[in-house]
Amino acid sequence: MAHGAIETKGMVTFIDDCWNRIGTRGDGSCPKLAEHSRCLNCPVFEQAAARLLDRPLDEADLVPAAAALKPRGLPHDGTSQTSRATDTSAASAATQSALVFRIADEWLGLPTAALRQVDDMRPIHSLPHRRNRVVLGLVNIRGALTVAASLGELLHLDRASSGKYASRNSYARMLVAAHRGEPVAFPVDEVEGVVRFASSALLPVPTTLAHASASHSCGVLAWHERTIGLLDTDRLFESLARSLR
Repeated sequence: MAHGAIETKGMVTFIDDCWNRIGTRGDGSCPKLAEHSRCLNCPVFEQAAARLLDRPLDEADLVPAAAALKPRGLPHDGTSQTSRATDTSAASAATQSALVFRIADEWLGLPTAALRQVDDMRPIHSLPHRRNRVVLGLVNIRGALTVAASLGELLHLDRASSGKYASRNSYARMLVAAHRGEPVAFPVDEVEGVVRFASSALLPVPTTLAHASASHSCGVLAWHERTIGLLDTDRLFESLARSLR
């Protein structure tokens, strides 16, 4: 039974928002939670999100876009368009976004500017005579052979440790990132999602942090009672380039 509906151009799209009833935002009685742990990992949630995103736009959706295209003079408060544009640019510059993911017991963030896609795990074909453990091999990403690398090895993270997240390793994903046109695929143990944060919220990397992620990070974030190391894209890809030589 559908409990949510969206009307668009005379057509009604029914969405069963089961996550609000029996999922993680409901009473938690959904039997699929035993397999997926949370609704974000469930195919039902993914399909519902796809239906919402793929629906045709209606007039209510188009009005803000049309208004944005109209030429404007001075706003009623006397502020010029240039001043407002400057304020908007300053606000955008003050915020950043990153994809948060986990390797072993370490939570890391990759700036979204470098992110290309998040995919299911795919077979990795090893390269002959390659002894560097950072380079895992080649993986087929939408028909293109892409270098697969281990961030765990590069950052010296102990993936063999059981850790408190060991039972959730079934949520492994493949991240595809690119820097200066060079794509690389990274297997990770879990993807949390994209977070936005103010630049002022980025804290210095603790000097007590021993593993290599400290030298590849530009700061740390305190988020949902976790400490996330925000990776520095330049340093990360420079180290990867050295591993490929």
